[in-house]
Amino acid sequence: MMERENALVRIENLYFSYNDEQPEYVLKNINLEIETGSFTAILGHNGSGKSTLAKLMNMILAPTEGRIFINNQDVSQSDIYETRKSVGMVFQNPDNQLVASIVEEDVAFGPENLGIEPSGIRARVDEALETVGMSEYKLYAPHKLSGGQKQRVAIAGVIAMSPDLIILDESTAMLDPVGRREVIATVKKLNREKQMTVILITHYMNEAVFADRVIVLNNGEIYIDGAPKQVFSQFAKLKKAGLDVPQVTELMRVLGEEPELEGYEFPKDILDEKEAAGLLEIYINNNLNNA
Repeated sequence: MMERENALVRIENLYFSYNDEQPEYVLKNINLEIETGSFTAILGHNGSGKSTLAKLMNMILAPTEGRIFINNQDVSQSDIYETRKSVGMVFQNPDNQLVASIVEEDVAFGPENLGIEPSGIRARVDEALETVGMSEYKLYAPHKLSGGQKQRVAIAGVIAMSPDLIILDESTAMLDPVGRREVIATVKKLNREKQMTVILITHYMNEAVFADRVIVLNNGEIYIDGAPKQVFSQFAKLKKAGLDVPQVTELMRVLGEEPELEGYEFPKDILDEKEAAGLLEIYINNNLNNA
């Protein structure tokens, strides 16, 4: 396991099974550290254990074997409510997390349950809505919002509780492309501007490229772990795990295998459309000059 000096999350020898009597491990031999202030994306095919791992970190589930530490506290030995104050969860369906008839009341729900003073709640709600870009909708009814807006309100409700870690468990899966962009922009802002530690569990490769680190689970084990460029350049290995690469990375790979383009090497670790466009422009200009 990679040693990280500033680890917020530390997972040691973790195994989990939904059936204790006849264990068939959903997760096995997980050793992992998540650094404070980092943005980590977790990928994997359906059934790979991504969501199970998230629920273990939030104590929705308890490990079959092994230990999970949050802020150096063993969550199995800690008060469950203290753990959930430290680890905020945003789930797939925003409608399942919205509990009030007005946006600002919904965001206030969590801090109220933490026993925060009313003046403190007001400040937290205002700051959370400002952070996710939803201040102008604070008096709206949640059911009148778009899917992306609802999910941003759900995120505001979590960050109003001031967690150390926010986990988004397939939080863009039910959204259209516009909604997904809104949520990812919010997540990037939380991480870059607020230094919040973020774990994004997703099956959209194009979302994972914004992370500092990508972890791929396969058959309940850590299969690949590294920076996005390192992970997505391993095309064959990802394919074996039932995963794709970002569209622009796939484009560069296909171009690199075209016989007509022999002699020009397209990098296999391109993740950014602008970078790809720049390389294609250079290639076109070189060929025009040599024509």
